[in-house]
Amino acid sequence: MPASFTGRFWRALLFVTCTLLAACGDRAVNWTLYDVKGHLPDLKFSLSGAGGQTITSDQLKGKTVMLFFGYASCPDICPTTMAQLSSVIEQLGDDARDVRIVFVSVDPHRDTPDKLQAYVDAFNRQAIGVTGAEKQIADLARRYRVAYQIEKPRPGDSAETYDVTHSRGVYIFDNKGRARLLASDTDSTEAIVKDVRQLVDITR
Repeated sequence: MPASFTGRFWRALLFVTCTLLAACGDRAVNWTLYDVKGHLPDLKFSLSGAGGQTITSDQLKGKTVMLFFGYASCPDICPTTMAQLSSVIEQLGDDARDVRIVFVSVDPHRDTPDKLQAYVDAFNRQAIGVTGAEKQIADLARRYRVAYQIEKPRPGDSAETYDVTHSRGVYIFDNKGRARLLASDTDSTEAIVKDVRQLVDITR
């Protein structure tokens, strides 16, 4: 067989192989939210849920997860974000069955697992509230670069009266637990719905 023919044959085979591999990957997607693929670690946690249950990230495999850090006594950011995420679930329609909201409390002293679950249930029955020991929460927050601080009670206030400051942002993981998107507090509900629906679609 002539060498020139052999060279053309292998180049053609390589082209077909590369084309097939490209077709098997994620199709090009125009994300509106921040694309964090490859920049944040996979979803991984084991925390306390309502009814004495342990909730782990492994139990959420197969679901797209919208992860948010906050606390039940939060006066503004948390209820606003939970209401927005609940609206996202409603607008996703049939795709919502493959999506879960996970609310992690950074205030484990006041937020018992049962209290936290009652809080998120008021917004959406598909939401999961989890908390844990101080170190568990600190380690998980550090994993996703979440900043928070529990202030000391003011003079004259009870030990249960104090403020908590925390960073905003909703971390969105695909159905294999891979970090894919980050929604900021300036992103609209429509933008989150659009990108979550695309993520569910390309990973289904």
